[in-house]
Amino acid sequence: MKRAPTKPVVHLELHTGNLPGACGFYSELCGWRPERIDAGCGSYLALELSRGFGGGIVECDTRRPLWLPYVEVAEIGEATDRARRLGASVLLEAREGPAGWRSVIATPAGGEVALWQPKR
Repeated sequence: MKRAPTKPVVHLELHTGNLPGACGFYSELCGWRPERIDAGCGSYLALELSRGFGGGIVECDTRRPLWLPYVEVAEIGEATDRARRLGASVLLEAREGPAGWRSVIATPAGGEVALWQPKR
């Protein structure tokens, strides 16, 4: 019997240098319709990827487009420090946003993950 993950992926975000191209491609391929959301510090294109599972598209100066999974944690500072102790590089120290706190790490194996602590 499989156990449910204790740290679920709660959000999936595409970082790209070509926002119109990405929106067009995923809209045609998957039927995902981006919705512009005011995020306080700019706008954000939110996506409903499936029932109850959201994501978004961010245009930024990235060397290469990448999908960044957000993993929910109980305490952002502790989780970020634990990732560092396990050999991860911290690309973005924990910071507060409108809906919670996040940090971004690069794993020793080469993947990137956002750690996410929602506001309750």
